[in-house]
Amino acid sequence: MIARLLELKNLKKYFPLKRGIFKGGNGYVRAVDGISFFIKEGNSFGLVGESGSGKTTVARTILRLIEPTEGEILWGGKDICKFSESEMQELRKNMQMIFQDPHSSLNPRKTAFKSVAEPLTIHEGMRGRKLREGVEELLEIVGLKREHMFRYPHELSGGQKQRVGIARALSLHPKLLILDEPTSALDVSVQAQMLNFLESLQKKMSLTYLFISHNLAVIRYACDTVAVMYLGRIIEMGETECIFSSPRHPYTKALVSAVPLPQAEQPDKIVLLEGDIPSATHIPSGCRFHTRCPEKIGAICEEDEPTTRYFSDGSQVDCHLYQEQS
Repeated sequence: MIARLLELKNLKKYFPLKRGIFKGGNGYVRAVDGISFFIKEGNSFGLVGESGSGKTTVARTILRLIEPTEGEILWGGKDICKFSESEMQELRKNMQMIFQDPHSSLNPRKTAFKSVAEPLTIHEGMRGRKLREGVEELLEIVGLKREHMFRYPHELSGGQKQRVGIARALSLHPKLLILDEPTSALDVSVQAQMLNFLESLQKKMSLTYLFISHNLAVIRYACDTVAVMYLGRIIEMGETECIFSSPRHPYTKALVSAVPLPQAEQPDKIVLLEGDIPSATHIPSGCRFHTRCPEKIGAICEEDEPTTRYFSDGSQVDCHLYQEQS
């Protein structure tokens, strides 16, 4: 049986609102509002949703770059929310993040060599020849040549900068890589190369991925399991092919129908969502999707928050359309 590498239980992250220097706070931004899921060791878990759904906040909270408001983050069965600073520093060797913008994630004053060498120097105490050989090996793993070692970020292409970021993340041999929109800033042709590279890298180094994206085509290709987020909550979750072949939640149906297909003829039925995602400071009552839902069934959607329904294929959904099923 494959072990659970990471598990979240009722994770919440609220940000207090500030309405001026002297007025103090009033209310909260409920960025992540009680989510639970687990990632099996060696698997790829996809987290999808529109901008503002809370995906990146989840990633930063897992790493405790920001502190959770409530809930548990279990690593090997231990709640890392209770870890001390020194314990977290040791744990972060096993949990690394690759950021969305490869340019802003690299220090413009540091060469590729220095960016990759920094974690080896800080955590492993490497110096001199051993450090240089370690950096060369990492850059070779991600497909960069020795000539790239002493180039600055502005001298590298987008794909090369992202590879430097991956090499830096791999330097401490982590078990979990959190990838926050790792292909969104790259050209389409480079995106395909990067996805193929990440797939081969996962098999070679036995990595586990938490893949964050709004691009469902990327998620379908890269992930084993998918969770769909809307306004701080997971509203549907299941195996990737189950979610894409038979989406249940109206929001998931809209996201899946918007994915471009390679065929010349696109499907006739495309679900279009009206309006924008509501503010996390004023979350709608009842089902938080009811203000945009094309399948709303009445007052129950506006007044009662749906409970989670589980299905025999292992998937789950929060929607009143399935309230009679168990």
